[in-house]
Amino acid sequence: MPRFSVIVPVYKVQAYLHACLESVLDQSFTDIELIAVDDCSPDACGAIIDEFAVGDGRVKAVHLAENVGLGRARNAGMEHATGDYLIFLDSDDTLTPDALHAISDRLKETDEPDVLVYDYARSHWSGETVRNQYANLLDEEGEAPFRLADRPALLRLLMVAWNKAYRREFIEREGFVFPPGLYEDTPWTFPVMLSADSIATLDRVCLHYRQRRGGNILGTTTRRHFDIFDQYERVFAFLDERPELSAAWRPVLFRRMVDHLSVIFTKRNRLPRGSRPDFLRKARTHYRRYRVPGARVRTRDRLRHTLVRLGSHRTYRTLWTAMRVRTRARRYAAAVRRKIRGALLQLHYRIQLRLPLRSDRAVFSAYWGRGYGCNPGALEAAVREHAPHIRTAWIAEQAHHHTLPTATGRIRPGTAAYWTALARSKYLVNNVNFDRRLVKRPGQIMIQTQHGTPLKLMGLDLQDRPAAARGTDFGALLKNVDKWDYVLSANRHSTLVWERVYPAAYTTLEYG
Repeated sequence: MPRFSVIVPVYKVQAYLHACLESVLDQSFTDIELIAVDDCSPDACGAIIDEFAVGDGRVKAVHLAENVGLGRARNAGMEHATGDYLIFLDSDDTLTPDALHAISDRLKETDEPDVLVYDYARSHWSGETVRNQYANLLDEEGEAPFRLADRPALLRLLMVAWNKAYRREFIEREGFVFPPGLYEDTPWTFPVMLSADSIATLDRVCLHYRQRRGGNILGTTTRRHFDIFDQYERVFAFLDERPELSAAWRPVLFRRMVDHLSVIFTKRNRLPRGSRPDFLRKARTHYRRYRVPGARVRTRDRLRHTLVRLGSHRTYRTLWTAMRVRTRARRYAAAVRRKIRGALLQLHYRIQLRLPLRSDRAVFSAYWGRGYGCNPGALEAAVREHAPHIRTAWIAEQAHHHTLPTATGRIRPGTAAYWTALARSKYLVNNVNFDRRLVKRPGQIMIQTQHGTPLKLMGLDLQDRPAAARGTDFGALLKNVDKWDYVLSANRHSTLVWERVYPAAYTTLEYG
């Protein structure tokens, strides 16, 4: 009996299938079976699966006689599963390296829970990878395993099947299967999470969720999006059969349903032309059927709930347009306020530049305002000890002010105090560059401490590395470098690199 049964339903993904299957078979954890289900795919997917099955005995090739859809293809895979735990992987997604090892270790740490929820990242066709925005909900601190009632915020995560490992005995005992139709994860995930006696989390990205330019069924225009109504009927039928769960969870799932219906309705290009009024009428029917009288609705959701309850497409469209106009007006007003504030601050700065320098002032910063530390922190502490006549101040975002010593002044970036400090302090110390608008005055001394040892390419060395340079303006970069008076260096290697990639008239202080 293998530890994991990884089930991969396959349909029209021949361009991505090799990467998907290889991401499973190349895992450092090898106690697995890979069940690839060919959902009667018309392309080369079936042949690719057979090639993998011939090359690796851990692969089971399952070929369906007709196309049954994602949910029932997963069911077909479960019929062949023998592992302790089930893992579902869509055939255009991939597991991250060592993911199964991390999942196995966490299962042991948490006493073999019914469900383990792990994190994922969206992998965009542009090459950008973005972690799940609710990753903080997967914090491993605290007692584990637990029940959903102990951490109900987990329902804010994307309700999908592929970000979890399921104990097969639990799934079989409860009789869980995927229904037909789109949004098949909805009547699977909610019942599974509500029924589980033990749940644990893994705060690690174990899966890359591919964001394709096209081909994703949820992004296509079709009346199949109406399947969402059948799926929520199944969710509430599950609750009706379990009155011990219904009282606590029905209001929560009702709100999730209204939110889900609103998203589908408002997403462009999902519903075919002419079908939107019908969709909204069905949404109104579901609203009235499953509404929990007296259930609390968050203030920010009230308008959306009201529009679904009314079910009038004309009313929805009118109010939605009004909301968009109001939002745009607010954004415009905010942009105008920012420009006015920015202009006033620059006027203030220009005035401060005409006032005398303060020879007893030194201002420090590190890592773009992220708090106290690194080489500037060491220098600031040394200044207070060895030159107590100099008053020090530190530039940091408000969230990092707790890291600052009480003996140094605190300045927030972008404030009048910030521009005053840059204009009138004699000593300016940073391990990155200050604001590019800083005007270096005669008599000011700027110390660039750098951070770390230059073992990567930077500065002018990036000119022939456009992907790494990311549009760097090298002319502007060198203008900032020209403001440096001194550059700290830890060793000869660093000195040689800094002076080559940041050429200017500064003095290098190679002090170790």
